[in-house]
Amino acid sequence: MKTTPKDFFLHLGATVALYTSAGALISLSFSVIDYFCPDALAGYFYVGSVAWPVSMLIVLVPILYVLEWVIARDIRNIPEKAEIWIRKWRIYLTLFLGGIAIVGDLIALINTYLNGEIGSRFVYKVAVVFLVSVIIFAYYILERSAVLNKKRLQKLLAWSGIVLVLVAIVTGFMAVGSPAKQRALRFDNQRVSDLVSIQWQIINYWQQKGILPVAIAALNDPISSFTLPQDPETDLSYQYVATGDKSFKICAIFSLPSQDTKGRGGYSVSRSSYDSYPGSSNETWTHSAGNFCFDRVIDPERYPVTPRSLTPLKQ
Repeated sequence: MKTTPKDFFLHLGATVALYTSAGALISLSFSVIDYFCPDALAGYFYVGSVAWPVSMLIVLVPILYVLEWVIARDIRNIPEKAEIWIRKWRIYLTLFLGGIAIVGDLIALINTYLNGEIGSRFVYKVAVVFLVSVIIFAYYILERSAVLNKKRLQKLLAWSGIVLVLVAIVTGFMAVGSPAKQRALRFDNQRVSDLVSIQWQIINYWQQKGILPVAIAALNDPISSFTLPQDPETDLSYQYVATGDKSFKICAIFSLPSQDTKGRGGYSVSRSSYDSYPGSSNETWTHSAGNFCFDRVIDPERYPVTPRSLTPLKQ
C-alpha cells in the first residue's frame, strides 16, 4: 500500500516523541537519583536538570500516546497500513537505535562505576535504563509478532510507561518543590547576590576612607554608578549595622532557609557551575528563613587601607 503524507508525518512525529521522551525520562530519573542519593564527590544540584525533563515529559508523552492511538485506529480501519514501509522502518529503526542508546548508557554507567560511583546511585540508574529499555523494546517487538493476547500485553506495557513517567515527575517535584518554592528560592538567591555586592562596597569604602560607613546610604556613589539594591520582592532596604571599628553586619529577610544541594548533582559538574543558581549552596552565605544577619570582620592585612598621597598637585 502507498504511504500517504499523513502516514509519514504520523510515524515521524511518534518516533521523535518516543526518542525525546525516553531520553527525558532517563535524564530526569538520573537527576532525581542524584538528588536523593547524595555523594560527597558529586557536584551541586541544578534545578534545571529536573525542570527541563519534566516539562518535556508533560508535553511529549501525551502527544506520543495520541499519535500511537491515531496510528492504531488507522490500522484497524485499513489493515494494509500495518505493512507500509514507514511503519516497518520505524519499528526496526527504533529497536536498532534504542539498542545502541541502551548499550551506550550501560557503557557510561560501567565507566562511572569503575571511576568510583559505587552504591545505590549505580544500582538505581541501571534499574531505570533496564525498565525503560524493556518497556520500549517489548512494545515494539510485539508490533511485529503474532503472540496471543498481543493487544493486552501492549496495553499493559503502555500503562507501565505512564506509571514510570508519573513516578519520575512526582519524585522530580519532590526534589525541586513547587513553582512557588522555586520563585521564593530565586528571590532569596537575588538577596544573597545583593548582599555580596553591598559587602564588597563596604570593603571598598573601608579601603578608601579607613573607616566603616555610619549608615548604608553612604555607600551610594553616583560617580562609580553604584546604587544600593532593594529587596527584589518587597522593595525594602537591606539592613546594615557597624558593630565595631572593623566589624559590621548586613541583614535581609529570607523566605526559605538555604537549600542543601552539595553532592546532589552529577560527578562531572563543578561547584562553580552551580553557585549562581537557585538552591545552590555557599557556606559563607548559609541562612535560615526570616530576618537573618551575616556578621563580617575586615582583616586589615588582607584589605589594607589605600595610602593617600599628601603631595599637593602642581599648578
